[in-house]
Amino acid sequence: MLGDRPRLRAYDRALEQAVKPDDVVIDVGAGTLALSLLALRHGAGHVYAIEADPQMAEVAERVVKANDLTGRVTLIQGDARAVRLPERADVLVAELMGNLGPEEAMSEVVGAVARRNLRPEGRVVPSRLRTWLVPVQFDNEGWGLWQDDFFGYRLDAVAEDALAEAHMHFFQREPALLADPVAVVDSRLGGPPADPPRLARVPVTRSGRLDAILGYFSADLGDETLANFPSYPGCNWAVWVWPLRHTTVEAGDEVRMQIRPPARGQARLATQWRLDCGINRQGR
Repeated sequence: MLGDRPRLRAYDRALEQAVKPDDVVIDVGAGTLALSLLALRHGAGHVYAIEADPQMAEVAERVVKANDLTGRVTLIQGDARAVRLPERADVLVAELMGNLGPEEAMSEVVGAVARRNLRPEGRVVPSRLRTWLVPVQFDNEGWGLWQDDFFGYRLDAVAEDALAEAHMHFFQREPALLADPVAVVDSRLGGPPADPPRLARVPVTRSGRLDAILGYFSADLGDETLANFPSYPGCNWAVWVWPLRHTTVEAGDEVRMQIRPPARGQARLATQWRLDCGINRQGR
């Protein structure tokens, strides 16, 4: 995650805009304190860094001591949703996005912390988190390898044995979008938890071979958006892929898609999220 330079640049610029001199900042899911350090870099007076994992909290404590930040960073180990700070904060920052967006309950956690500890006029980074679905045709990679033109030979028979199950993928070749992406979860962070994923009815705009439904997130950070699709070098997040065994679609068809969260204990794994999908073939 620390090697994901676009991610760090996006948060750095967002905190530069959000943090005012001497602001009190909350870093939720602080980890190695990367976002805490960026907040201090942009003038924060004090940072409350909340980390649930005891082992990671010990690592963070060593980072605090190594940088002589004992007076400027207060490390709190525990569930952020139960924390009540001794003062209200001006800024809340968190990086709890999963590959789909909501796997780590970011909307719930950030909302609970904000209600307890953020000033009414306080700022939340990122301010918005969305989950998108889009039907695609793969290029010559991943599920798209099993086709009827492999250097003049056929490999489509392999598709009968390839497991059509959810998996994570980093794209080297950008797939063809067969429709416009649609947001099925939309969270305004710092407010009430997001509504359950909605059913999306998406008209096909480009005829082709429907290889898969992609799921990805976008997060609004100030003047820019951080997303895990299209894939980029060094990206920390893969894209969620649900293969559909090469279904032919035509412009005007409608793809119906809905993601369904698993049991709460499995929600952190994107591959445990179920996809319901159907095709309405217009006029046929």
